[in-house]
Amino acid sequence: MPAPNGFEYTVLSDQVVRITHHGKPATTLRGARAADFLAEVDDDPQLVMARWTGNYKRGNERTARNHPRNRHSR
Repeated sequence: MPAPNGFEYTVLSDQVVRITHHGKPATTLRGARAADFLAEVDDDPQLVMARWTGNYKRGNERTARNHPRNRHSR
């Protein structure tokens, strides 16, 4: 699975963080959530932003694709 990429974040004002994905707004964090994000973002910024926006693969895509409800889409 490739690593997430294309995420950027901007600190707009005190306690407001905007995360974008390929230039499109993904989420805006305020208050305590913004502070938690800024404390964590130094580890692996792309992965952290993907996780905070919910825009990452969870590893169950193959299982979901093979589910009987989804077999018609192949």
